[in-house]
Amino acid sequence: MTETVLIAGGGIGGLASGLGLARAGAVVRVLERAPALTEVGAGVQLGPNVTRILGAWGLSSGLESVAAFPAGLHARSALSGELLATLSLRDMTARYGAPYVTIHRADLQTLLLQAAQAQGVAVRCDAHVQDVQNLGDAVAVALAHQGSELTERADALVVADGVWSVLRQQLLRDGAPLMTGHLAYRALVAQSDLPVHLRTQDVTVWMGPRVHVVQYPVCGGEWLNVVCLTEGQLEGVAVQELQGWNLRKTAAATRADLQAALTGACPTLHALVDACGEWRLWPLCDRVPMRTAHEHVQGRAVLVGDAAHPMRPYLAQGAGMAIEDAAELGHQWMAQAGRDVPMRLNAFAQARWQRNAQVQARAIRNGDVFHATGPVQWARDAGLRMLGARLMDMPWLYGYRQGA
Repeated sequence: MTETVLIAGGGIGGLASGLGLARAGAVVRVLERAPALTEVGAGVQLGPNVTRILGAWGLSSGLESVAAFPAGLHARSALSGELLATLSLRDMTARYGAPYVTIHRADLQTLLLQAAQAQGVAVRCDAHVQDVQNLGDAVAVALAHQGSELTERADALVVADGVWSVLRQQLLRDGAPLMTGHLAYRALVAQSDLPVHLRTQDVTVWMGPRVHVVQYPVCGGEWLNVVCLTEGQLEGVAVQELQGWNLRKTAAATRADLQAALTGACPTLHALVDACGEWRLWPLCDRVPMRTAHEHVQGRAVLVGDAAHPMRPYLAQGAGMAIEDAAELGHQWMAQAGRDVPMRLNAFAQARWQRNAQVQARAIRNGDVFHATGPVQWARDAGLRMLGARLMDMPWLYGYRQGA
């Protein structure tokens, strides 16, 4: 008998899960609360651990048409501008069997949507899943759709509604996400609008005291994604505002914040920030790293992506871990086909939770390294000068294969 799976959330994690499960033989329906599938945010980086999965799903040619393929990852001092180390990204395919790419979130979402629909995945927008109940032999969800209250049943529910997941609270009752004390200012600028010396097709991380800036190409290299991550708190901000990608501040206030955060930075970095006209403010909220498999699964409901394990962006693996989840979910759905649905979902949870916890913890640690001050900053820079690519390469991360 073919099982039916509902997915709450039509973002990267939800669409990837739908594709993975459909390829494994499930009948999948994605329920997205927004009136239309539109991806906000800006760029994402996808290491070979992720592009290997996308390639197996037949998306390599699609990636080639919209993504950028940077040749190097450069670590620089935000204060002096000194190049501390470079990791070659050009030979990632030779080392790990898949490339390193940078891509706009909307382009990635479109690729996943088209592939999912080609596999028969149905996508319904303006469908807000508000409640979930495990019924033993099925799962039932209550949703609002175009002004009507509906109930749908399925064999399983994938919870992919993000870091502020309402369904997670119903299933786990473990409280809301917490402010990290870190803020991300994001900008997207056409390379043709930049002075020639600021244009690049590589990834660069500028590290300074309590701040760092990341830049990389997207949209086939025609645009540059720039993110400035600082430490600070937001006072008097409502919870609803924290849930968005674009906290409202005036352009003058945003520019003043960035100038203060980058006090003492080198002229090139100031020029880059000044060249970006429009900035979006994103307060970072997360959870402690996963502690048990039950945070992934409750009965016939399985949590993936940010709903299960929100990632700080300091390892560039938020989208990557959601796609790894999707691949493992499809793998276990097929590999455990003779078992009942809760057992299959538990097999997925056991295969994924420690990997996700490791990446969450490493991302938090990376933030401390990027923002180091004093003797720790000096030791970080000295280590990069001496060991370079050996410190920046991560075989444990990039060489991972689901189902292994």
